[in-house]
Amino acid sequence: MLEPLGPQHNEPDYDAWSTSIEHIRGTPGFVDWSWPHAMTLDENLADLEMHALDFSERRGFTYTVLERSTGEVIGCVYIYPASSRDVGRSCDSTEHDASVRSWVTASHAHLDRSLWLAVSDWLREGWPFERVAYAARTG
Repeated sequence: MLEPLGPQHNEPDYDAWSTSIEHIRGTPGFVDWSWPHAMTLDENLADLEMHALDFSERRGFTYTVLERSTGEVIGCVYIYPASSRDVGRSCDSTEHDASVRSWVTASHAHLDRSLWLAVSDWLREGWPFERVAYAARTG
């Protein structure tokens, strides 16, 4: 289940990614990215506040991935249009309309491809992007 990521997710979000750093770094789309990196809980809160502001100002759309039955944070999806002013999260606007990344925790690695497929379908059917940069999953 996806829900817009915000400050209310700080502790469970922090727990999710900080216990899966090496796994996330090996996930397609994150191999050469600067995140994840060590952060304090307060720094994570500032990051979530930035994502919430991007969402409210329609510069970018970050969703937490929740396990439906428990509400546990098990991942994240980042959707940033090429026109985004947040250069670190935008993409090459000459080749793509948007840059998308997603990850799941190491304990939910078996869901990575399913999440990628579901998000890919959702982007194709419900978003205005024609050329999306979203690292493919195999398997």
